[in-house]
Amino acid sequence: MNDHELLLRDPAMRAAVGRKALEKNAASSQTVARFETDILTQEENLDALSDLNHSWVSRAVKSTKTKKIILDMDSSEFPVHGNQEGSAYNGHFCSRCYHPLLVFNQFGDCDGATLRPGNVHSADGWRSLLEPIVDRYKEAGKKLYFRADATFAAPDVYEYLEEEGILYAIRIKANNKLYEKIDHLMMRPVGRPPKKPRTFFHDFSYRAASWKKSRRVIAKVEWHQGELFPRIGFIVTNLQRKPENVVRFYNKRGVAEGWIKEGKYALTWTRLSCTRFSSNQVRLALFVLAYNLGNFLRRFALPSKVSHWSLRSIQLKLIKIGAKVISHSRRTIFQCAEVAVPGELFASLLGRIRSLATVPT
Repeated sequence: MNDHELLLRDPAMRAAVGRKALEKNAASSQTVARFETDILTQEENLDALSDLNHSWVSRAVKSTKTKKIILDMDSSEFPVHGNQEGSAYNGHFCSRCYHPLLVFNQFGDCDGATLRPGNVHSADGWRSLLEPIVDRYKEAGKKLYFRADATFAAPDVYEYLEEEGILYAIRIKANNKLYEKIDHLMMRPVGRPPKKPRTFFHDFSYRAASWKKSRRVIAKVEWHQGELFPRIGFIVTNLQRKPENVVRFYNKRGVAEGWIKEGKYALTWTRLSCTRFSSNQVRLALFVLAYNLGNFLRRFALPSKVSHWSLRSIQLKLIKIGAKVISHSRRTIFQCAEVAVPGELFASLLGRIRSLATVPT
């Protein structure tokens, strides 16, 4: 509501809405609050927000014309500072929080997010979030890949992915049986250790007690200078690539963590301060839509010269920027300084945005 009070009088926002908005005020903050906490919290409207996001991402992916989709699933800590319904103390994060689950594709689009109580397991509710996303991409004829950390290493996850024909790489926790498989790599290499880590890979077939069948496991062993013991990681996968290529594929999963941080820093989507859980569900859904709008701007509109900009940079240099407003009878002019963005670059960006309207979807 603090944002609404500012946007209510913002000249750029009023001009974008339409000419009448220059002469009249928008809805009051009380009306907007009721819309968010009473109307949007209805189940059919919550579903509509999710469908809207799916539609946006589908159109963006279609414009990208890619044949494969890589899905990264991860959970995150959204701290709370009150007694919000559903919030709880989480021992892993050492805070009272919500514990939402999010899914991103390789382009940074947020395919979906679900709000969960703060004390649930990291993988809780994974299927209800992932299944509609998978079904949508399969209907579009996309080849699917999946990456996740060790919290999603469970037999039901593997079985679902294999049934759907999805290629995956998921980290698994180490145990004595796995260590036995790489016993021949546990002896320190002979000679003075170089500054660059010495890395060894090994793949083998492994079946845990809870698994119905054996699966391929990739082991990575790194010897670092000045460290007595090696760093060891295990990945379960159905990919047929070389072990080092599977590890390289899995390591890119960390990019999704960066996108979650972008949402936190640029949009403050951890600000779920409503009392009711359903109201905070709505707020998270609105934050996801806002995040995707920013990511679409970065993907499709930014010239190559600034395509590396983070959402925070886009926000500060393109959106939260001062301007002198000159109103005429037929037009409103915004005079912006070229300190952050040169006029030529800004014109190129606007041209790209206009061209998006003519792209068939």
